[in-house]
Amino acid sequence: MGVLENKARARLFYKYLSKVYDRVNPFVWNERMRGEALSMLEIDAEDRVLDVGCGTGFATEGLLEHTDRVHGLDQSAHQMEKAWEKLGKHDPVRFYLGDAERLPFKDDTFDVVWSSGSIEYWPDPVATLRELRRVARPNGQVLVVGPNYPKSGLMQRVADAIMLFYDDREADRMFAEAGFDDVEHRLMGPSYDPDIAITTVARVPE
Repeated sequence: MGVLENKARARLFYKYLSKVYDRVNPFVWNERMRGEALSMLEIDAEDRVLDVGCGTGFATEGLLEHTDRVHGLDQSAHQMEKAWEKLGKHDPVRFYLGDAERLPFKDDTFDVVWSSGSIEYWPDPVATLRELRRVARPNGQVLVVGPNYPKSGLMQRVADAIMLFYDDREADRMFAEAGFDDVEHRLMGPSYDPDIAITTVARVPE
């Protein structure tokens, strides 16, 4: 388990990263990538969407282009303060300070559940994927963006020491164990590293 797959360490990490996050983030997760990920979903204007690990609201802004029924959750108060500055605390997005492992929502609440840049910090990703599935309605969609596993041995050792990196086969295993159907993966990234991220969309069984 990587050093940042620990909630207390991750919160401390984002306490400081939040100060520069919106300036650094475009180097690994930019608007073009966000748009490509959004194109993998079917979001209607009336759909209720949850952004898990919403951070400073970068993905949240993209989701708002499709529906105004967006909810954002993050465990970092410092990250959420940045999202509040951009989007307000209550309108158009309803924000929650909370844990992805214990989502404060009833079963079958959302049509779409989105999570980008969060899975790599989850101590138990399969259990957390089950939690995302729990709050999504039957036949709803869940999209997760995480870091693709490096190809070189040296970078693999570095990645393993920091946080969760995974490839499409590992994603297949995790999503299958979590009870999803119709799993689709797509690699994406900025021009200097087009395979830096792995985006997975899956359906909740009916």
